[in-house]
Amino acid sequence: MPRAKVDNKAKASTSAQSDPNEQIILSLVVAGGTKGCFDDDLEKQVTNLSNEQRVQIINKLITKRLIDVYNAGGRLIYKIRAEESENTPEGLKGADTEEKIVYGLIKEAGNKGIWMRDIRFESKLQPTVLNKILKALENKKIIKHVKSVAANKKKVYMLYELEPDSSLTGGSWYSDQDFESEFVDVLNQQCYRYLLELKQKYESDPVAVKKGPVALYAMISATPLMVCKFISDLGISKVSLSEDDIQTILETLVFDGKVEAEVKPGGDRLYRAISALTGPAGLISAPCGVCPVLNNCRIDSVAPVSPFSCPYMTAWGSISIIKTDF
Repeated sequence: MPRAKVDNKAKASTSAQSDPNEQIILSLVVAGGTKGCFDDDLEKQVTNLSNEQRVQIINKLITKRLIDVYNAGGRLIYKIRAEESENTPEGLKGADTEEKIVYGLIKEAGNKGIWMRDIRFESKLQPTVLNKILKALENKKIIKHVKSVAANKKKVYMLYELEPDSSLTGGSWYSDQDFESEFVDVLNQQCYRYLLELKQKYESDPVAVKKGPVALYAMISATPLMVCKFISDLGISKVSLSEDDIQTILETLVFDGKVEAEVKPGGDRLYRAISALTGPAGLISAPCGVCPVLNNCRIDSVAPVSPFSCPYMTAWGSISIIKTDF
């Protein structure tokens, strides 16, 4: 048989009837509603009690779990203790006010999390007290901390059951806080390969060419979803890539000048491979720019490091001649 819910205000009133002063203070807190009642306001309204007596009564009400105390900009404020709902985590039932404040701040942050510094600023708790609360909540598996790729030395806290947002983990391009550059390069190559093959397929088809440039542009264009399906069918990724992930790769190809993007009236984007008008300038691809022993290089055929004996310079010279000799 389900247990009937008891109104917290009625419950609080009944519990404090034995002491008139408790009843007065409790009624003032109840009158404050969700905004609560500040300690200095209580002091002004309950003039028959000394500060010590008022504090003793407030502590009794807190011990009886009738009211909660909060720190609002350096001022103490009291509120009727909120009734615990069925959604309250088991480890938080009967918890003290500080734990519930910290839990509320972390819950509000969602899967983007909240830094310890921000929790300390919002809760006004001392670092030692806050560290103890965070550790207790972690041990109860109510919250967890994750590292952010943007600031891996700072702890970000969120509810235990949440999956971190991609802004924290870096998404599909990061593994254990490390950027997977080789994986991104492979995706870059395969996405470009798909668009290039699509372009070559229809540009070499006389029937497609006869339909005119507008129709041909449509045939050699692809949506991120089409490219995403191609990458998925290849099976080169151990993680599931979304359409947005592939669109990110396609945008890098746009910046590289290998692909152009077309924005449709509805906001959808189409991508197609393009032919570069000119190749890169010869000096840009020269190996000297990334040579680790460049400072030791001498224009001397007998020097240990020299352009005359450098295998990379020889290979670069051969490529440059091939590119220009036509």
